[in-house]
Amino acid sequence: MATLLYRIGRSAFRHRRAVLAAWLTVLAAIAACVFAFGGSTNNEFTIPGSQSQQALDSMAKSFPAASGTSAQIVFTAPAGHQVTEPQYASAIDATMAGAAHAPQVRAVLNPLTSKAISPDHRTALGQVQYSAGRTNLDSGSLPALERTAQPAKDAGLTVDVGGSAYGGGAKKGGHAKEAVGVVVALAVLAVTFGSLSAAGMPLLTALAGVAVGLLGLLSLTSVTTISATAPTLAAMLGLAVGIDYALFIVSRHRSQLASGAAVEESAATATGTAGSAVVFAGLTVVIALAGLTVVGIPFLTVMGLGAAATVLIAVAVAVTLLPALLGFAGERLRPKPGSRTMRREQAAAGPADPRRPANAGERWGRLVTRKPLLTVLAVLAALLTIAIPARDLRLALPDNGTAAAGSGPRQAYDQIDRAFGPGFNGPLLILADTTGAADGAQAAAALAKDIRALPDVATVSKPQLNEAAHSALIQVVPKSAPADQQTKDLVKDIRGHADAWQHDTGAKVSVTGSTAVGIDVSDRLAASLLPFALVVIGLSLLLLLLVFRSVVVPLKASLGFLLSVAATFGSVVAVFQWGWLAGLLGVDRTGPVVSFLPIILMAVLFGLAMDYEVFLVSRMREAYVHGAGPRQAVLTGTRHASRVVTAAALIMFTVFAGFIPGADAIFKPIAFSLAVGVLIDAFVVRMTFVPALLTLFGRAAWWLPRRLDRWLPDLDIEGERLRRHDDGSTGSATDNATDSASDGDERHLRAVPEPTRP
Repeated sequence: MATLLYRIGRSAFRHRRAVLAAWLTVLAAIAACVFAFGGSTNNEFTIPGSQSQQALDSMAKSFPAASGTSAQIVFTAPAGHQVTEPQYASAIDATMAGAAHAPQVRAVLNPLTSKAISPDHRTALGQVQYSAGRTNLDSGSLPALERTAQPAKDAGLTVDVGGSAYGGGAKKGGHAKEAVGVVVALAVLAVTFGSLSAAGMPLLTALAGVAVGLLGLLSLTSVTTISATAPTLAAMLGLAVGIDYALFIVSRHRSQLASGAAVEESAATATGTAGSAVVFAGLTVVIALAGLTVVGIPFLTVMGLGAAATVLIAVAVAVTLLPALLGFAGERLRPKPGSRTMRREQAAAGPADPRRPANAGERWGRLVTRKPLLTVLAVLAALLTIAIPARDLRLALPDNGTAAAGSGPRQAYDQIDRAFGPGFNGPLLILADTTGAADGAQAAAALAKDIRALPDVATVSKPQLNEAAHSALIQVVPKSAPADQQTKDLVKDIRGHADAWQHDTGAKVSVTGSTAVGIDVSDRLAASLLPFALVVIGLSLLLLLLVFRSVVVPLKASLGFLLSVAATFGSVVAVFQWGWLAGLLGVDRTGPVVSFLPIILMAVLFGLAMDYEVFLVSRMREAYVHGAGPRQAVLTGTRHASRVVTAAALIMFTVFAGFIPGADAIFKPIAFSLAVGVLIDAFVVRMTFVPALLTLFGRAAWWLPRRLDRWLPDLDIEGERLRRHDDGSTGSATDNATDSASDGDERHLRAVPEPTRP
């Protein structure tokens, strides 16, 4: 791999104008596709094959008037007045009459006619039924509905418009505060490199990769359904890994320039060595994200594939466009003799040695490896303590109760909760297939009566019959909120009675509606979490076994990953369910977190954890195979890689954290969990737990059974063949790389014989 990337890097360096032109052409072509074919994203959450989705599909045929999405208009009279007073009643009639003629509206239900009035007669609830689903509403339909409320507002009523037509609490628009993360990332890069030119290069390539990936995703909105969260996840992850991958390559390039290497040779070598780690790290992220397709939920599949494609583009940019830009920069990236950057690079060069001044990374490595067992136990105790709240993790899809405070849908949700009860914000729909019943009307009436007697049922509507389709529709309003456990229990209770009801009445019962769909999505995700975790952990064991040729390193990496995930889950519960620091983060309502957070977090954090694992442990293994003792190898690795890992983690954190202030209820906990997860994994696990554990195992940390060593392919992630030929052969580096690539029998070249292993 290293030799192939060496050639790619050198070719991109030499043909830098052509490479730059090619990327600009790709960007322009994709942008043109967005303008020509791009559509809009949506927040539709469905599970093909689930009972709720099958019932919705049947409703579209049996009850087309009820198959579209719906909105709610909430009228509230001033204190001391009632909505039934003549001036208010006439205003409500005018509003509902206007709503009936709004675009795409199929039917309305006037609250004065349906008696949907609160017990104190201050609030009335009007219903608006659309002919289309939420994803098929025209952009002007909901604003037109809101304008019909003007007569009621002019009469002195407070009017709020909400309902399922407004989605699950997500809001459209950008994230103005995300730019803060980019600015902080630039500052971290400037401190890391001591040069604005070097600092701007990773940021420039990352933005280029994100632009290509994001525009490519948006160009597909006209041919497939793209969830509104997919572009946000792709942008956030693409920006973070794009900066990190470029950081790693540019850092190696600058170190080589400080040692006197020629610019072209340094760029090619950095692409071959550091680029190999970048490719491996990027592929782990891509595979983990693509693995979300096994869950079988369309919107999650799109999120995973969209983010994976953006990461893949970030890798391609790092190994092609970045070497080209290094060619444009030329000697400007070489640290000046006598500068602070030059002294720092020279101090970091070479193995760890007690006789020479240690940098911050090596000092930290010495501290955590002085008493490695104590360090390991302290990290375990700390992370397991942080993980304790994870036992209370509750998952649900967001609704308008998690919309931005002060928004119309949120105000409507809260007013319905206060005036009518929380269940009116998420009624259940019971679809009864009465084909097997002797009398469809009698069977539906019996079902309604039995359902009314169940726990947590507030009201049950009179069944709507479609004799021609042999079906009945019953609306059930729970006493509890849509995301409450009691509502989930009610859905399970109704489904649990379905067989008995079919035996007694001949009617086949299905539970559907937006609340039931959300419950089914959450249940499917919860059931998929363990299998997905096993796949991710198994993948990490295999990949790290191939890369580091060690049994302990993969097991240790998997243990560290599990600790990071558990502690992150605990932090999420503490903030978003328990309310700790909720005000500081702009969380105005606590409750269950978005149900796909755990699986997204595991996929993304796995990839990022492998980034840091490769960046750090590859330097340790490199020192070990060159003859360093176990602890000295660990210290050498921390001396060389700690600055890059620290900078990468800080950049990741600031990019993720930059999405938190402007994020909606769906993405805020995801951005928070990724930011916290990066901090924990980079600084607590990789920079503290890993060095201590490797020191504790000693030479056994690098042991691999001889038979397994012969079976496993040599990926040469660290570029050992490239270095050996560059150091010990004559001729050009390109010729040496070619010779190395053709040397298929030489599987384990080393600069010096590898130390004896136990």
